[in-house]
Amino acid sequence: MELKDIEDFKNKYNADLFFNTDIKKFNWFNIGGKSKIFFKPKNLIELKEFLKLYNNRGKMFILGMGSNVLFKDNTYEGVIIKLSHNFSTLSKLKPDTIIAGSACSQKKLSEFALENGISGFEFMYCIPGSVGGGLQMNSGCFGTEFKDKLISLQCIDTKGNIKVIPSNKIKFHYRKIELNENLIFLSATFKGDLLSKNKIKNLMEEFAIKKNNSQPSKIKTGGSTFKNPIDQTTKKAWELIKESVPENINFGDASISKKHSNFFINKKNASFEEMKSLINFVKKNVKDKTGININLEIKIIE
Repeated sequence: MELKDIEDFKNKYNADLFFNTDIKKFNWFNIGGKSKIFFKPKNLIELKEFLKLYNNRGKMFILGMGSNVLFKDNTYEGVIIKLSHNFSTLSKLKPDTIIAGSACSQKKLSEFALENGISGFEFMYCIPGSVGGGLQMNSGCFGTEFKDKLISLQCIDTKGNIKVIPSNKIKFHYRKIELNENLIFLSATFKGDLLSKNKIKNLMEEFAIKKNNSQPSKIKTGGSTFKNPIDQTTKKAWELIKESVPENINFGDASISKKHSNFFINKKNASFEEMKSLINFVKKNVKDKTGININLEIKIIE
């Protein structure tokens, strides 16, 4: 695709579309190079028309809040699409049913549920990231996952066609989902249970205390680096790492949190290679010392 086509699109729609954008500031690790094209569609019309123009003629990545992604330091030779504006709305469809835009934060969704006396979303109060990202990962904690609350997904395919996918057509797994095609999530419909606001608030506060006591905050991290190997052992990934890897290990500015062994930290200006070296070192040491293979929960974007 010619860059002129992209420039013409930008001018026609006065689009928030940029070239050679620094992507460090768009992810929690604060690591990465540049994106050849960076697009923040203001509405569905812009997104639909851009997808028709782009027509799968290059790489594409949909970026949420950047809480679990690790970008390489070189240029991403494609388009990164970051949904915002009209893709972060919240509304109540029924007394116990919520429609949430994919760019909405999980925390805001849980707070909206609290305001409306709808229980079942308390776990999202403790998960960083967007609703779309949580759906992609089937995120969860404290015994509840996205799959437990989802009714349907409203999506758009890479050619600009709108689709609605009921939850029973989605294959849910631990920290991932399977769909039959490549889709961009626009919004999702969730169902909870009616409960008093005080009880919901108490649950949210209880979960927040547990999280704050066990996980670091206000640092450059991608959250849980590895998935728990639930098919191999009852031990958590952080326990295996703590048993197998020196606590003070670091590769440049890439290190392991002393508060939670599965949280890797960019202390200052870690590079992609430094963080990847730490990841590889930990994975190998856990395998060598426990015989257990741990797989990444964060996504590496190349």
